Amino acid sequence: MTVVGIVAEYNPFHAGHAHHVRETRRRLGGCAVVAVMSGNFVQRGDCAVLDKWTRARAALEGGVDLVLELPTVWAVSSAEGFARGAVGLLEATGVVGHISFGSERDDVDGLQKVAACLDSTAYQAMLRRFLDQGLSFAVCRQAAVRELLGEEPAGLLSQPNGNLGVEYLRALSVLGSSIRPMTVLRAGAGHDEGGHPQYPSASWLRERMLADGAGSDDLASLSFGERAALARLRAMTLEDFRALPDGNGGLTDRLYQAVRRGRTLEEVYALAKTKRYAHARIRRMALWGALGLREADRPGRPPYLRVLGANERGREVLREMRDKAALPVIAKPAHGRGMPLLELEARCTDFYQLCRRGPGPCGIEWTSSPVMLQRAGRSCHPCK
Repeated sequence: MTVVGIVAEYNPFHAGHAHHVRETRRRLGGCAVVAVMSGNFVQRGDCAVLDKWTRARAALEGGVDLVLELPTVWAVSSAEGFARGAVGLLEATGVVGHISFGSERDDVDGLQKVAACLDSTAYQAMLRRFLDQGLSFAVCRQAAVRELLGEEPAGLLSQPNGNLGVEYLRALSVLGSSIRPMTVLRAGAGHDEGGHPQYPSASWLRERMLADGAGSDDLASLSFGERAALARLRAMTLEDFRALPDGNGGLTDRLYQAVRRGRTLEEVYALAKTKRYAHARIRRMALWGALGLREADRPGRPPYLRVLGANERGREVLREMRDKAALPVIAKPAHGRGMPLLELEARCTDFYQLCRRGPGPCGIEWTSSPVMLQRAGRSCHPCK
């Protein structure tokens, strides 16, 4: 059976995601689709608008066959960390032969050239030249690639999907993986753009859901748990901030001072931001602090494969993984007890419960079974 991997947040799952799955399956001839999906927290440094089991169900009903969780320590990371965690999980399944990702330009060869450039010594020297000018990392990276490869390849890094695609390719290279990449041209509204009659963006949908869903206690946002987040951040010492990932002395010290002065999370972000430090990077660091996470909590590679949901074909993939997976497969929550990273994930989920419009109880990490569908749109009893 041909198995293809997709890395996604599905925050929320929408028509553009369904198009990606359909087009991938059409081009590979009825393959099984395995999605590595962020859990309850996402890369922009916020809560997912719906919990991971609800989003896994939507993905299965939208054409995905098996949903595996990308743990928070990689889900809330830079593009490089996000990609390396997710691709590491796909590689560890032992059954995924392709990775399919959306792209603003259907140009795998161009992305491969940029990925190779970013791993070259010439790039490192050129990058340092631009960083010394005090510019942001993203600006410096694109400028260095422009100097080495030209305007058109460098332009791929200005596109959100292209940027992630490059990091998926770099991760495949680091792992020495035989997984073959393919791209699907993005349909409809661009990343963080507005509505579209057929394919609106996820950000537009989140805004509408949070604005219109006043009666829904299932919706989540870090803004709903702002007091809890600020309380945790204010309890941190300067040394605690310096233990956060993806930081340096200048940024962690600025964030520490911003937390002492800011009365809201948005004020904290604004006080910490400079032209050198991207807003998303600051949001991620603040979220790590609020969740009580540290750089040392992120292992070199994922230690398990956590099942969030599957349909009949997905369960066939799981049966194949029993013999081929390089990591333990966790389907029953109790089987994850005692695993440090999964215990940490449970604490993150407890905090997520405070970020729902209607706060929920602790402990649901251990009582929520994977979503199991008989076929698209039809549920069966969950795993026990």
